[in-house]
Amino acid sequence: MSDKKLSFFDLTKDDFREILSQHGFPGFRSAQIRRWVFSRKTPSFREMTDISKSDRAKLTGLFGESVFSGRQVTETASDDGTKKILIEWPDGHRVEAVLLRDERDHRTGCISTQVGCAMGCKFCASGLDGFVRNLSRGEILEQIVRLNTLLPEPHRLTHLVIMGTGEPTLNLDALLPALAEATSPDGLDIGNRRVTISTVGIPGGIDKMTAADLPYKLAVSLHAADDATRSQIIPQNRFFGIRPILAAAERYFRKTGRRVTFEYILIAGVNDSAADARRLAELLNRKTAIVNIIPYNPVPELPWETPSARATLAFVHTLEEAGVQVKVRFRKGDGINAACGQLRRSYRSPAAE
Repeated sequence: MSDKKLSFFDLTKDDFREILSQHGFPGFRSAQIRRWVFSRKTPSFREMTDISKSDRAKLTGLFGESVFSGRQVTETASDDGTKKILIEWPDGHRVEAVLLRDERDHRTGCISTQVGCAMGCKFCASGLDGFVRNLSRGEILEQIVRLNTLLPEPHRLTHLVIMGTGEPTLNLDALLPALAEATSPDGLDIGNRRVTISTVGIPGGIDKMTAADLPYKLAVSLHAADDATRSQIIPQNRFFGIRPILAAAERYFRKTGRRVTFEYILIAGVNDSAADARRLAELLNRKTAIVNIIPYNPVPELPWETPSARATLAFVHTLEEAGVQVKVRFRKGDGINAACGQLRRSYRSPAAE
């Protein structure tokens, strides 16, 4: 018999029930185990105390000591309540996921979709070590469940943002089934409308999300108001250009009725001038777009700088005067390199050495 264990989170509900049936478990056991995992935040089979010892032993033989396939290497916390975990998968590669909390008592999981990133955005740490592979459905879902277990009872995750390492629209075949489980009433029961998928802006990927017709929020990492500037900081832009990205976002809005958020990282001396703000206002449909301003979060290996508070306020004021709805994302987790653009895949990773 192979020593390789099954991956609990890579199995659909029906697949899990079928495997248990094949190994002689009673029909109700599948739902019972899922309640332990998703509702009672208990990943260890040995702690599922209303299941017989013999069945727990069989589950351990099939899946290992717990439902988790990866190994949590580190957990770090910042003064603002942010927590970051580093997970190592069986192949030795690693990803980071982040738990964010705010004054509205939102408890948000920030999830990665790939090991590394191929987009190569010049201001972001996630792509510094390159792209390795997509994460599986189970590896994405495991991040969400692990973050949920960090919260003390009776608290649960309330929101998900797919803004960690990787480009989500290049791994929708794994991401969307993972989100379906996370939002299912017998899963983690996170509201569909509290899920945001963030993309660097690949028109075909956005159109694939549109075709799926799901009620998730779409966030597009625009970060510039003209192609020359955007291609300087987001090399992938040269393959698409801003206009096709905006057209795809508009199609998403027309299909789903969900307003699209355009994320804009302000980088001193690059894209933070009043002229940049005016160009951005001219580009966007004021009726369907929301702009999320993110002052640049420093990365030691990169040369960019955060704009002054005065420059940030002036940029926001120019957009507001033009009738654009604007939000400013306040920095969270930067003390533990967990803020936007600071996540990595190879932090002390044997697979990357």
